[in-house]
Amino acid sequence: MRLERILIAGCLAVSLAACTTTGGSSEGSTLRTNKSEAAQEGARVHTELGQTYMQNGDLEGALAKLNKALQFDPNYLPAHTVIAVLYERINNLPEAELHYRKAVALDPSKGDANNNLGAFLCKTGRASEAAPYFQKAVADPFYQTPALAWTNAGACLLSTGDYAGAEADFRKAIAIDPQNAEALYQVASALYQQNDVFRARAFIQRYDALGQVSPAGLKLGHDIESRLGNKDAALSYSRRLQSQFPDSEQAHAIDSSASQ
Repeated sequence: MRLERILIAGCLAVSLAACTTTGGSSEGSTLRTNKSEAAQEGARVHTELGQTYMQNGDLEGALAKLNKALQFDPNYLPAHTVIAVLYERINNLPEAELHYRKAVALDPSKGDANNNLGAFLCKTGRASEAAPYFQKAVADPFYQTPALAWTNAGACLLSTGDYAGAEADFRKAIAIDPQNAEALYQVASALYQQNDVFRARAFIQRYDALGQVSPAGLKLGHDIESRLGNKDAALSYSRRLQSQFPDSEQAHAIDSSASQ
């Protein structure tokens, strides 16, 4: 989730200055409004700082800033999302789940929050529980990246062995975003695992044409061409893999199979 960049502009000082007026209900309403705005601004600032600390590798500092953000505003959804990612990164899965779920509870129809929780549940082995959250994500008309949710949903089904369901979701992702590299790779993988190698080749070629080369993609291309009996094409993938990713697990796997 992209958090908008903000600057600290002395909003707390402004709010406190405005709070010096006493008297009628109008002043009381203004006081509550200023306090609420100041709290949300504080949450935004510390969430932004926490995200920056995370990007710089200072996870302890990031956690402190994100906890501070939630002290300012316990219902600030972006803070729950970022701190959930941080807890997942440091393998504190119970806390990560708590914050992913809190983000959904704060806005049950929000695409980002539902996709994030679905992806987390799938990664922690709860594919059936994850599925409804992906469906809620793509149902959000304001969700800007539904292809991502369809890709995650497909990957989740693929992990359970539901190749047909996975392929259907990947195709929905590709229909929305024809240059979705992850979905193209994953549907090629699903088809290959079903021994539908001709169609698998078509998708891995589309993936390769995007120029987003990866060890997994090159290895899959090699395996597809090998199964089709195209030795020259398989060798081309193998050489690219060994040249560009010589230390990868996939390159070592090809080396091992070649030496047998």
